[in-house]
Amino acid sequence: MKSQECIAIFNQSIKDYHVIDNVNTPINNPFEKGTIEHLMYLKNWVDTVQWHYEDIIRDPNINPVSGMELKRKIDKSNQHRTDLVEQIDDYYIELFKDVKTRENALINTESPAWVVDRLSILCLKIYHMQEQVDRKDANEKHLLQCQQKLAILKEQEADLSASFNQLLNDFEKGVKKIKVYRQMKMYNDEALNPVLYKKKEN
Repeated sequence: MKSQECIAIFNQSIKDYHVIDNVNTPINNPFEKGTIEHLMYLKNWVDTVQWHYEDIIRDPNINPVSGMELKRKIDKSNQHRTDLVEQIDDYYIELFKDVKTRENALINTESPAWVVDRLSILCLKIYHMQEQVDRKDANEKHLLQCQQKLAILKEQEADLSASFNQLLNDFEKGVKKIKVYRQMKMYNDEALNPVLYKKKEN
C-alpha cells in the first residue's frame, strides 16, 4: 500500500469522523477486518479522536477531575497508536520478507509505519488548517497566515508521500532493508514505571 492509498483512507476517516465531530462517536470502519485498509482506517480514526482530545484538554476552564480523566484517555490512546504502528510495520515486513536485500543495503531512519503515522497526522493538519482558511469570523491577517501554512503542509505532504513511495521501491529492490525497533514505552508498564511498581510493592 503506497502513499496515495493511505492518504485516501485517512481522508475518508477524517471526513467520517467530522460528520458528528464528537470524541465519543463509535468507529464504523468500512473495511473488512484483517485487511491493511481496515488497519489504516483505524489508525487514522484513533489519531483523529486524539487530535480532538488534545483540543479539549487545553481548555483553561476544564474541570480538574474531567481533565485528569481525559489525560488518562490520551495516555491510553497514545499506547493504542503505538500498537497500531507496530501492526502496520508487521504488514510491510511480511510484504517484503522474500526480497533478497543487497549486501550493502541501507537502513532507513524510520520504519514504514512511522512514515505512515506522519502521513496520517499531516492529513489531520491539512484538514484543520483548511477549516481555518474557510472561517467566516476570522480577520484577513489570520486567513492569510493560515493559507500560507496550508500551502506548506500540502507541499510537505507531497514530499513525504513521494519519499515514502521511494522507500517502498527501495525495499522492493533490496536497496534498503526493513529493520524495526519496537517501541519500549516504560510509563505504561507496571514493571518499569517506578511510580507504579513502588506503589504495587507497598
